[in-house]
Amino acid sequence: MARSSAIRKNKQFIADAGRPALLLEWYDRHRRALPWRPLPGQRADPYRVWLSEIMLQQTGVKTVGPYFEKFVTRWPDVGALGRASLDDVLRMWAGLGYYSRARNLHACAVAVLRDHDGAFPDTEEGLRSLPGIGPYTAAAIAAIAFDRRTMPVDGNIERVVSRLFAVEETLPRAKPVIQKLAATLLGGSSTDEKSRAGDSAQALMDLGASICTPKHPACSLCPLSDACAARQRGGQESFPRKLSKKSGELRRGAAFVVTRGAELLVRSRPEKGLLGGMTEVPGSDWRVAQDDEDALKQAPQLSGVTRWHRKVGVVTHVFTHFPLELVVYTAHVPARTRAPKDMRWVPIATLGGEALPNVMRKVIAHGIGS
Repeated sequence: MARSSAIRKNKQFIADAGRPALLLEWYDRHRRALPWRPLPGQRADPYRVWLSEIMLQQTGVKTVGPYFEKFVTRWPDVGALGRASLDDVLRMWAGLGYYSRARNLHACAVAVLRDHDGAFPDTEEGLRSLPGIGPYTAAAIAAIAFDRRTMPVDGNIERVVSRLFAVEETLPRAKPVIQKLAATLLGGSSTDEKSRAGDSAQALMDLGASICTPKHPACSLCPLSDACAARQRGGQESFPRKLSKKSGELRRGAAFVVTRGAELLVRSRPEKGLLGGMTEVPGSDWRVAQDDEDALKQAPQLSGVTRWHRKVGVVTHVFTHFPLELVVYTAHVPARTRAPKDMRWVPIATLGGEALPNVMRKVIAHGIGS
């Protein structure tokens, strides 16, 4: 009995020690071709790694791809981005959502250009000193761009590791445990000429995106399936363990779509807060207890507008913390009507160049047509 137990333990040790190598072998054969990822054997560009990581926060790869290409075409390096205006960056970002990322992106580029001579710091500590770069993003850039021996843990890696080790603790309390377990999957060692820490992280990301998916994981294709504790139990999809989320209360409001010939009345939102600095049509507050009468009282004051036309239906949008319903009112004003204070007229034909968030694109399409 003692001998067979020792053999089992030895086999388990070999399996555990071999996971990083198996992972890298799989990655070398099946790595995804992504716009920000260099070809095998090429060094990663810290600027492209950073830009992609900021864009990928809360956003999928398919959505990010075209935006990434637009950004690197317009601003091929961090210096060019740091010299751009925030308004230009917000316009280019429009439609990607979570707009605080765009403001932090610009602030970070300015800081790298101003304080670091246009070169990103190559350590986690140095990276975390920059605007908009938190622990995960710092680890991702350090590992992928500079091959530092650290393991960033995104949603894909979180899922792979929680299943591989059958982590029973619920998120977010399980994050420190998952972080430690994920670090055991780093390929090579600190004494290697090339530790491949960045490749190890990207391998886990690719594994989670393509095989160890939230639903119906393709376990038979996974290089780590034999060592996966969740698979042995037959409950892969129940990991990671999560507490049920509470959705925010529905908020309501009104949006006022005013046209002056071929122009539209817009304003800029305050720099701080939700959708900070973005362009919007005038509107009411967004409140849980908002009713149409109260919302209508917040309409812009325009000479010549005696009646607002309410469009049939509502515009719906879901933010991270709450769902929103907007009633849309329209009005047409004479050619010489002045814009109220802090508002402006813009040609409808050039709206594509405005920093319009998706909710406002929906409102305008509902109010005047697509």
